[in-house]
Formats: sequence, structure tokens, C-alpha cells
Amino acid sequence: MTLSPHTLRPPLPLSLPLPPTSNRRPPPRPLHPSLARRRRSVLLPKPPRAGAGAGDGMATHGAHPTLLEHMGRAGAPADLAVLVAHIQAACKRIAALVASPGNADLSRAKPAAAGAASAAGRDAPKPLDELSNEIILSSLQSSGKVAVVASEENDLPVWMCDDGPYVVVTDPLDGSRNIEVSIPTGTIFGIYDRLVELDQLPVEEKAQLNSLQSGSRLVAAGYVLYSSATIFCISFGAGTHGFTLDRSTGEFVLTHPSMQIPPRGQIYSVNDARYFDWPEGLKKYIDTIRQGKGQHPKKYSARYVCSLVADFHRTIIYGGVAMNPRDHLRLVYEANPLSFLAEQAGGRGSDGKTRILSIQPVKLHQRLPLFLGSMEDMLELESYGDVQQKVNPGYDV
Repeated sequence: MTLSPHTLRPPLPLSLPLPPTSNRRPPPRPLHPSLARRRRSVLLPKPPRAGAGAGDGMATHGAHPTLLEHMGRAGAPADLAVLVAHIQAACKRIAALVASPGNADLSRAKPAAAGAASAAGRDAPKPLDELSNEIILSSLQSSGKVAVVASEENDLPVWMCDDGPYVVVTDPLDGSRNIEVSIPTGTIFGIYDRLVELDQLPVEEKAQLNSLQSGSRLVAAGYVLYSSATIFCISFGAGTHGFTLDRSTGEFVLTHPSMQIPPRGQIYSVNDARYFDWPEGLKKYIDTIRQGKGQHPKKYSARYVCSLVADFHRTIIYGGVAMNPRDHLRLVYEANPLSFLAEQAGGRGSDGKTRILSIQPVKLHQRLPLFLGSMEDMLELESYGDVQQKVNPGYDV
């Protein structure tokens, strides 16, 4: 067949738009001058204003010290700085672990196959909270500064060394059930001085008594939030400060200096599905603030993540109250450290009647109701009296 010139198709133009599935990228189009100026203003750090505080402007390590630099400037003891350096190193590892592609499998224990022998020892598959616990304990051991550590994941405290100056209590991975659906999780810890007057007691006894110190004796406490950012909030008894992990340098840098819970918020955080199991005082309080008929004239909103660190962090930033009204949260590992942080930020932690830090623990895994938040909100809540849920109809979460 002979093709005529009229049947030949003209060559494709070189500027033909690329199909949407093409791997080639078209040349960039010039930005409109106003957009170009806006882009430069976003990408380039602004010079600090005269008299601007450490929390203003963009994060640069000159204006925003790292966690350890902050401790040095505050005159923290060298032993405490070493200990915190090891805690932050462990939390960086946990942050990477919870963000890894395999964390969904690690977040739940796999049942053994029928007829198969269960794996044991180091070869057994371990859920994420157990791995986090191993990371924390290994790091604390390496610091050489910890006499004993009590973890929510262990039945008994672990004695590490006789001359360690500090005692650590920790919940290595709070909210680990939420990993599979990518909801924020966190690590909680508290640091006490070792009680040297107990040194002559048997190891088991002094380990237990050192771990059961009242929250009023805390030297430092903190939490690490694993979310869109990894945030390390800590207090050494002179304010609560927040540090954000700079992934370009691997350092926690000061981004939230001298955090203050607003005296009153407009958010309450609780599992509303349990409303009909609550005592009358708590029902009345929630009904009142939802309608804007409480001491604050505006209607409150509910925000509930069901991850204690996430709910508490939001409460520090925005104010309000976060709560679990039943005997569910642990005094030693969760309530004491977070109440210490709340008080250092101008807020309050209580069991609905009593200040948390004044409660003397009697058992390592002692549970109690926990209410944390803005001072005015907390006092209004406690004024209703009957806010502790004593009836548990059988649910686990």
C-alpha cells in the first residue's frame, strides 16, 4: 500500500503536555511575583524582634537551646544531665520504632499456631510496649545513674546499682493499643532521689520503698509525645518546658519555654460513652459546662483521644480538663509525673477530691481516678463533690 502525503500524521509537538501518569516532570513555571515573595518569607527565617523571647520566631539552635544545653544553663546537676541524656536517647529510638512500617504487627501479640510450641526467650515476638520497656531499661542501665527503676510493664522494681543517685518510674509506651490506627502515643517518667537511709535494707525491700515515694518528692518528671512531631516536655521543679525533636539534627530543641496552662479552658476530655455509669456529681458538672451554665459562660467542647499523653498535652496548651473518673490510671507511673508537670505549668492534678502529689502510694501498681487541667476548671469540677466513678460494669478500656 502506498501512503499519500495526506495520510501521514504530522510530528507531535515537543511542548505537548505530559500525561498525568508520566514519570517525567515538566519544567517549572515561573511564580507570580507576589507568590515568589510569599515563598521567600516562608522559607527564610525571620530575624528576632528586639526583646523577643526564646519561644518566638523560627527554631534555630542559637535562640532555641537543646535539652541538654537548657539543663546546663539552668545549673542542673551533672548526674541528672547524664540520666536525662540517656532517657532522651531511648525516646528517640522509641519514636523511630512507633513510626516504622512494622509497628502494626508489633502493637498486638500474635497467638501461637495450633499445635505449635510457643516461642520463648529472645526469639519470641514481642509487642511494642515490651520493646519500648526494654529500650528504656537498657538505656537507664547504661547511664550508671539509676539505683532502681519501676516500670508499668514489670511486676516488681528492678534494682540496677547500689550507688546510683536516682530512682526512675516509667510508663514506657502509654496508649500502645492505638498504634495500629496511628493515634499519638507517649512515654511518661518520673525521677526521684535515692533514699540513702534505706541502703542497709535487703535489695527487694529498698527497691520497693524507693519506688513508692510520694509525688511531692519528685526531682523531675516528663513525657514524650509521639505524634506528627516528637515533643519532650519536662520539669525540674522550676516550670514546665517543651522540646521538639529536630529531625535534621537529631536534637530536642526548646520550642515551648515556661509552658503555662490557661487558668480556664473551654475543652473537657473524657469518654462520654460511659456517661450513664458516672456518679451524679460528674454528670451534673459535664451537663452544666456543655450548656455554658457553669462558672464560665461559654459552652465547652469535648475532645478525647483516649491516649493519656495526647489528651494531657492538648490540655496544657489549650486549657480545660482531662479526666478518667474511674480507678484506672496508675498513681506511680502516670498520675504523679503528670500532676507534677501540671502543677509546674500552673494547673492541678487530683483524684477528684485530693491533690495527687499528696497521696502516699501503698502499692506499686495502685490505680485511682485522675483529673488534670486548668486551675479554675479543676476547682469547679471538685466543687461538685461526687465525681469519682466507683461502678465498673465490666468494660476493659
